[in-house]
Amino acid sequence: MISVTDKTLQDLEFKTILQTISEYCHTEIGEQKAQDILPFKNKGKLLDNLNQTSEYLASFTNNNAIPNHGFETVSNELKFLGIEDSFLEASGFKKIIHLAETTIALVLYFKKFEEYYPKLQLKASEITIEKFIVAAIENVFDKYGEIKDNASPDLVNIRRNIQLVRGKINQSFGVALSQYNSAGYLDDIKETVVDNRRVLAVLAMHRKKVKGSVMGSSKTGSIVYIEPDATLRFSRELNSLLQDEREEIIRILKELTNQIRPYKNLLADYQEFLSDIDVIAAKAKYAHRINALLPKITDEKRLYFREAYHPILWLTNSTKKQPIYPQTIELHNESRIIVISGPNAGGKSITLKTIGLLQLMLQSGILIPVHERSETFLFDRILTDIGDNQSIENHLSTYSYRLKNMNYFLKKCNAKTLFLIDEFGTGSDPELGGALAETFLEEFYAREAFGIITTHYTNLKILANELPFAINANMMFDEKSLEPMYKLHLGQPGSSFTFEVAQKNGIPYGLINRAKKKIERSKVRFDKTIATLQKERSKLEKTSQNLKEEESKAREESQKMEQINAKIQDKLERYQELYDANQRLIYLGQKLDDISEKYFNNKDKKTLIGEFLKMVEIENSKRKKITKKEKVIKQKIEKQVIAEVKEKVEEIREKKKEEKQKKKEVEQNKPKVVLKVGDRVRMIDGKAIGTIDAIEKNKATVNYGIFTSKVSVDQLEYIQPL
Repeated sequence: MISVTDKTLQDLEFKTILQTISEYCHTEIGEQKAQDILPFKNKGKLLDNLNQTSEYLASFTNNNAIPNHGFETVSNELKFLGIEDSFLEASGFKKIIHLAETTIALVLYFKKFEEYYPKLQLKASEITIEKFIVAAIENVFDKYGEIKDNASPDLVNIRRNIQLVRGKINQSFGVALSQYNSAGYLDDIKETVVDNRRVLAVLAMHRKKVKGSVMGSSKTGSIVYIEPDATLRFSRELNSLLQDEREEIIRILKELTNQIRPYKNLLADYQEFLSDIDVIAAKAKYAHRINALLPKITDEKRLYFREAYHPILWLTNSTKKQPIYPQTIELHNESRIIVISGPNAGGKSITLKTIGLLQLMLQSGILIPVHERSETFLFDRILTDIGDNQSIENHLSTYSYRLKNMNYFLKKCNAKTLFLIDEFGTGSDPELGGALAETFLEEFYAREAFGIITTHYTNLKILANELPFAINANMMFDEKSLEPMYKLHLGQPGSSFTFEVAQKNGIPYGLINRAKKKIERSKVRFDKTIATLQKERSKLEKTSQNLKEEESKAREESQKMEQINAKIQDKLERYQELYDANQRLIYLGQKLDDISEKYFNNKDKKTLIGEFLKMVEIENSKRKKITKKEKVIKQKIEKQVIAEVKEKVEEIREKKKEEKQKKKEVEQNKPKVVLKVGDRVRMIDGKAIGTIDAIEKNKATVNYGIFTSKVSVDQLEYIQPL
């Protein structure tokens, strides 16, 4: 589907990405596969691979860690299986059983968790599970990789005889050791081992007194190592038995090899599958490190990379703890070509490489560091012309090489091409080179190709402004410090700030003025206009930022004022209540004063009591009115609250019913785990967790630690291991 040249891979430093990914692989084959990654030709396979990597990346955070997939390469063993009458050694079978067990475990795991890993399960479903391989090897080898005694009836007898003979050797040697030691013929060390045989350490002066076979002597010659006659006969018998054992082992290995030989192609499939998983895992680990993800891939011709990072720069700057600036760029049918201009060292080339490298990585099945709302479509070709391309081998100058490259572009460029050209038009006379570059750009535009170019040529900036579906862009520059801001701004060309940068670097002002006079006045004016526009743009950016900060501060002040206003209002209400209470007390005090004065004048107790009771009844009647009013209001509020609470309770009940129903449906639809001995389980709706010790006729014996219980398998549910 996509065509890229070695030059494009080199220009975009794609091999550096592959080298980093290969370092995350656990197997030799995986490492090689990672370094050989190329863009996919088939869209379906590409999408499957991207989704597989994305699923593996998700396993780092979804509490369902994918089991180990490491294995030792069995390529040599597979070659031997292809040779008739050959046999594998024990180490070869150890590799094969590990390969088979790892593959089967991984295939069963993906089947069990298909809901989490649908694409990985689809890949695993292509692998045939053959348990005979593991069973056949386990019949011969124990868990330590040693051949079992009962691998054959003859081997059982041979090894039993070997043990008997070794016992006789030790017994006879013990007798000789005791005899010669008591006679004083032995050195202090008494015995040692030579060629896997126990020998007596005899003093040289007594060597003729000890009967046996001389096996050597010490460096000084003071000790002679002798195997006693009593053990020699048994040693010869042991050697004969060991030879018989080796012959029987070879026979067993040949028989086992013949049993495994028909599965040679299946084992090759197992190795291929695990090495593919190794590469997918390595890509996922790399994605996790650079914060990469899978953006949306559409059929619509639109490339939109939001907050895109250059992955190599990301890792380099992260190590050095230096900042890295993301770029947001968009290409679509109404804006197919972007012409980026601006001063050198402003980030033009990095922006260009970032877009090209990310698109190339994505079409090679590698996740990319962009915002999750990014999207793109798949190109048929990615063409690049980046850096100094002088060819010493072909005796071509930089410009000749670039023209040759442009010729290739013209042959291959179409509506599904992404072209990336750095410093477009340079290498020749500015006027002539610029004119030719302008013609090339018009041709690419006419073919509806998508592309990004960087340039200092004014005529290309003007052309981008004139073409309806092309757009200018510039890398922003601080006009005061003349330092790059590493931020891409679409819609406006950038000045090269040639004279400003020269002045900053100490070039005399007089020389700069002379240089200005030597070039066309209109070009200086155009460049000056662009520089002015960029300065205005920079000021607007800062003003906008300041306004946002001011707006934020004003919003905070407004919230504070609202809080203060609420507090003042609350205080005023309290003061009003206090004032009303005080006024009532003053009124009652005046009333009491008037009654007291009347009583003082007429001494009429009856009138006094009547007036006082009248006053009390008036106050009580007021209280009753207030109480009734409050009671009515209170009843209304209570009714409203009760109604709201009932409504809320009903809503909660309905939600719980729905959740319970959904949970029940999920449980019913969820594939039931086939329980086996050793699984952790518990009774459905129970709390106690136990381990299955045995399963017989749909009945499981569950061990709860202090007691065991027999339960129907249908009443148990599987518990994930800790």
